Order: sequence, then structure tokens, then C-alpha cells
Amino acid sequence: MSTEDPPAHAPASGHHATAGAGLTLAALGIVYGDIGTSPLYAFRESLEGAGHELAVTPANVLGLLSLVFWSLVVIITVKYLALVMRADNGGEGGILALTSLITPPEGSHKPARWSLILIGLFGTSLLYGDGMITPAISVLAAVEGIAIAAPAVEHWIVPIAVAILIALFAIQRRGTASVGTLFGPIMLLWFAVLAALGLPHIIAEPAVLAAVNPAHAVRFFADGGFHSFLALGSVFLVVTGGEALYADMGHFGRKPIQIGWYAVVLPGLLLNYFGQGALLLRDPAAGHPFYSLAPGWAVLPLVVLATMATVIASQALISGVYSLTMQAVQLGYAPRVRIEHTSAQAFGQIYIPAVNWALLLACIGLVVGFRSSSALAAAYGVAVTATMVITTLLFFVVLRERFHWSTPAAAGFCGAMLLIEGGFFAANLFKIPHGGWFPLVIGAIVFTVLTTWSRGRKLVRERIRRDELRLEDYIDGLFSRPDAPLRVPGTAIYLFGDPGGAPPALIANLRHHEALHERVIVLTVVVDHVPRVLPIQRGRVIDCGHGVTGVELHYGFLESPDVPRGLREGTARHLGIDPYRAVYFLGSETIRSTTRPGMARWRERLYVLISRNANSAADYFNLPPEHTISVGVQVEI
Repeated sequence: MSTEDPPAHAPASGHHATAGAGLTLAALGIVYGDIGTSPLYAFRESLEGAGHELAVTPANVLGLLSLVFWSLVVIITVKYLALVMRADNGGEGGILALTSLITPPEGSHKPARWSLILIGLFGTSLLYGDGMITPAISVLAAVEGIAIAAPAVEHWIVPIAVAILIALFAIQRRGTASVGTLFGPIMLLWFAVLAALGLPHIIAEPAVLAAVNPAHAVRFFADGGFHSFLALGSVFLVVTGGEALYADMGHFGRKPIQIGWYAVVLPGLLLNYFGQGALLLRDPAAGHPFYSLAPGWAVLPLVVLATMATVIASQALISGVYSLTMQAVQLGYAPRVRIEHTSAQAFGQIYIPAVNWALLLACIGLVVGFRSSSALAAAYGVAVTATMVITTLLFFVVLRERFHWSTPAAAGFCGAMLLIEGGFFAANLFKIPHGGWFPLVIGAIVFTVLTTWSRGRKLVRERIRRDELRLEDYIDGLFSRPDAPLRVPGTAIYLFGDPGGAPPALIANLRHHEALHERVIVLTVVVDHVPRVLPIQRGRVIDCGHGVTGVELHYGFLESPDVPRGLREGTARHLGIDPYRAVYFLGSETIRSTTRPGMARWRERLYVLISRNANSAADYFNLPPEHTISVGVQVEI
């Protein structure tokens, strides 16, 4: 008789259509906020940004518009929407999910591949800096419109921006679905307004449509020289949401994101950018090109709507950073943190308090420190361009190994993308002295933490395994002696990270009490390189004899392990135990830094510090606190 659970009935097609429309609307509120608010500052910064102010001439306007158009088409539409988003790991996207697709098995000796994994980790680290800058620059850019409508309140811009950021991060615990449902209709209105603002100016100056011809972009570089090259660093601002929409793919799926792009986002963006260009062709002396699109009476309402849209823009990066953090924890690159699931129905809808408040403090510091969106624009772009380049490098391996492209075809596509993105990256390097150093510093700090934690865990495992006995050998030897231990009633569950090994907590407990429970389960939680594992496939059971059983519970890197629940899933449910009445034993390692080979002493001390402040294993594995006992084990690294 099969032990598999019966399949759920498929919903009716009408439900599919309704759910699809709802997901598309929610995706507008979560995924496209970042790229959707770029018209507030991207075109202005391309003309006026750090040290490369360009004359507002027809040639420059058409050249910049041509770059904007083809950047959106090639990078977002072709690279991300058509190709990279197909490289999902069980439905999940983002650079860390992409990295997991090319990660070889542990113990594999592929130096080049492991170097690529480290590059992927650095790209992941850079996104944390982007997650701090995006809310700050987006909110500042919107609130600055107040100075146009009411110059007397200009000195209130920074305090208002800080208050908005505090409110934004305070509602995060409500969850992505609730936030998306609230934000989706606002973003739909925002993209409609973008189109409505731009269309009349395009009709009045149809010559602006000539910018679709890439020859204008070529002439822009030929005539402008170095200043045109520097402008690339600001043109890149139009595509800064590309990596975020890939990272947020697991929240909604690929289809709703694609529908939202083609039906709403791309038309709204193009009409607005071309409208700004048409305005400047007719009136080169126009002030802020975005707010100048609106008639005077509409500026203040537009500021209010833009402020709401930029608050939403921050959501794409915030939820993306949550997903990256959870993936990093599960894949062993980051310490345990408290992860709250905000939806009982939808996977991937999470809230991480520690990350949330750290991002808020960083955003407030950036707003107070830089004080304007133009100043922050100099810090924006360096991290995103580097991450996009890294994504292309990783995607080359995926094209070859997963999509089975030929080497020339994969190299041709990725080479073309690297040429384009490399130009953007090189132009952004000139921003480093003006603020571009910030995301690089944040990326370096996060990268150091990720690699130190991963290396430290490996060292701890090696030290424990050095004196480790195999579980079956230990149990057989234990009961072959005439003084076999006494058995006491109940079930004891020992958590241990090495499948098949004898846990030090079990050995220490037996040494002190000279007794074993009637049922002993040695349990290992294994995180696979897939986002989720079906409950029916969760448990693997090995009978070691003498009432001792080895159990593996397998989880995906986007699942929070729940050990008691896992013992009631898959083959583990046939053990016939009540996991809420059993006693759980955890090995509580006390880590000491020594001069032994392994890591530099400063990294060892950093690992010890992080380890002491990590969330407890009992909380992380959802163990009942009244039934959990920690057994101390000292480990020297």
C-alpha cells in the first residue's frame, strides 16, 4: 500500500485566471517598484550627474534616450525576462539561487568552479549595499518634489524622508503578500500616470521617437567622448531593478512578472522617458525634467503619488534581501537568524527582524549623510553593475550545463552582455570617490562574514569528525560488552550534523548517566541545493539496531526546518513516536580560537563572535523548549 499523500485537486481555470491577475497586480507592487521609479532621477542624472554635465542639445537628448531604450530592451527584456529568469532553482531566483545551481558536491575538487562560487557570493554581498541605498535614494527623490511645489519647506525634506522610511520598515512584519496587495493598485496607478505624463509631450514633439534608432547612441559616444562615457554611469540607473526582480521571482513566479513587464511597466517607462526627452527638445531650459512634465496644479499631487511609489520601490530590495538572507542561512553561509513566515499558504513570504532593523538604520544614515538624491546617485550603480556582470558569468555555466547551449552560442550571448555591462561598470567606477565606495564597503563586510562563517563551520565539523565514531559501530560495541547500559523509558532525539556519526552529546550523556532511553533517534537536518523538498520525501530512516535509529530530514534552502513536524512527514512518520513528548539533546559547541592551522586568527575570533550571537539551534529547529537539553562540547579551531 502506498504511503504517499493523495494529490490535491487542480483548481478550476477561472480560479487560475483570477489568481494570475492577482499575482500580476501584487508583483507590480513588489517587483517593479525599483525600476518603476527610476524616471524620477535617471534621465536628470544622465544629463547633470557627478562631474559630467552635458549640454541639453537635440543630439545629446536623442543619444541618451537611445541608450535608455536599448538598455531596457537588451538588459531587462532579453537578458532577465527572456533568459535569466528561466534559470530558476525550483522556482526561486536571485544570484544566490543561481550560484547554488552551479555548486559542485562538497568535497569536489574543481578550483575554477569554487572560484566562481566565491564570485557569486561577492555578488550576493553587493546586493545588501543596494538594499540599503534603494530605499534612501527613492524616497529622497520623491520628497524633493516638495521643494518645487513649496520651496519654503525645503529644509523639511530630510526629516520627512526619515519618517517615511521608519513607517515603511515598521509595516514589513505584515508580510510580502499583504504589502503587495496594498501596493499593487498604487503602482498600477503610478505606471498609468507615467504614461499619461509623457504621451502629450511625445505627441507635441514626435521627432523624439527617432531615438529608437541606435545610430543616435553611436553618435552620442562619437561626438561626446569621455563625457558621454561618464554619462553611462547614470544611464544605468534606468535598469537598476533588474537584479531585484530576479531575486523576487520566488514570491510570485516568472509568468506574472513577465505579464506585468510587457503589459504595464515597459510601456509606462518608455512613454515617460520619451516624454522627458520631448520636453527638453522643446524647452532645453526646463528644470526638473520629470516634474516639469506635469502642469503646475498637478505637481503637489504628483509628489504625493511619487512618494508612495518610491516607498513601494524600496519593497523590491527589502523582500529580496530577506530571501537572500534565508538562502544564505540554509546553504551554510550565514549564521542562524530568526525567520518569521508571514503566510500559511505561500512559500517564500518571510520577515527577518534583524535584517529589517539593520536596513532601516543604514537607510537613515544614508539619508542624513548624503541629504539629496543627486549625492546618493553617485553611490548607486557600482554595486548593481558589478552584480549584473557576476550574474552573466554564472549564467554562462548554466547555459552550458542546464540549457545545453553550445560553447560558441553561450559565449556569444554572454560576451555581448559583458561588453554592455562592462561599459556600465567601468563608467560607474568613476563614482567611487563620490559615494560609490559605500556599497563596496558593505559588500566587502558581508562577503567577509559569509566566507568566514562557511569556513568556520567546516573547521568545526572537521575537528568534531576527527575523533568521531560511526554510529552503528559505536552502538554494536556498546551492547557487545557485558556491562551494557541500562535502558530507561521514553524517546531521546539527538541532533547531529554528520549523518551516520555518533553525536558527542550522546557519548557525553551516556558517560555521565550510564543509561540510554528505550528509543534513541540520531537526527540530522540536511539542506539540499533545491528551494523545497516535498513532505513525502522529507525523512530517511536507518535502523541501527538495539532501539537506535538514524534519521535524516531533508529541507530546501528556502524552508525553515521544523524538526517535530518533520518527524511526522515522509518515512519518519512510521517511527511511531510523539515528537512533542520526546527529549531533544543538542550539542552546544563552545568555540575557542587557537594557533592551529585553519583560518587567520582575526577570522577565527570573528567566527567565535558570530557563533555566540547566532540564534539558538532549539529556536531555529522549532524544538519544544521544555523538552530540550543542551550538552556542552568544546571545540578548538
